[in-house]
Amino acid sequence: MTRFYTGTGDDGYTSLLGGGRVPKYDPRPEAYGTVDEASAALGLARALARSPEAKQVIEHVQRDLYGLMAELAARPEHAERFRKVGEAQVAWLEAQIDAFAGKVTLPREFILGGDTLAGGSFDLARTVVRRAERQVARLLHEGHLENHHLLAYLNRLSSLCYVLVLWENMQAGVERPSTAKQTGP
Repeated sequence: MTRFYTGTGDDGYTSLLGGGRVPKYDPRPEAYGTVDEASAALGLARALARSPEAKQVIEHVQRDLYGLMAELAARPEHAERFRKVGEAQVAWLEAQIDAFAGKVTLPREFILGGDTLAGGSFDLARTVVRRAERQVARLLHEGHLENHHLLAYLNRLSSLCYVLVLWENMQAGVERPSTAKQTGP
């Protein structure tokens, strides 16, 4: 029988790719753990999405995020060996954002999440991606990370999530999203 646990993290430490162990609360596991949360949130959004195009793009993104997590989980001197996200992946995300943005109307006000289940799930994923972006920025700014494309990728991914909120709401027949602008008492 395959065991689904090892017990090696029971001491509060986790292993890095390339060797070595750090506390589970170290900024590196915090960052790749949050990227893992973002991937899970995107998986939920993908499951709830109406649009086959959105589902396909998010599945691709989730695969990219596994590569991004591997680089974050690697010791700095081994990170290049695990590098999967670079300029080409950032450019691909920009192309996806542009393609979906050309099909939706950008509201002038901040929107409220929750007009549709899929839209709300993309909005939740966007906020988790933003948290991951802040944690990766910390690693980069403190000199623990060299690949600035990881930060750019997460920044574009949050923009893609926002556009997919609008896209999925439109797919469900919501023409005007609820906004933060107060309209009543």
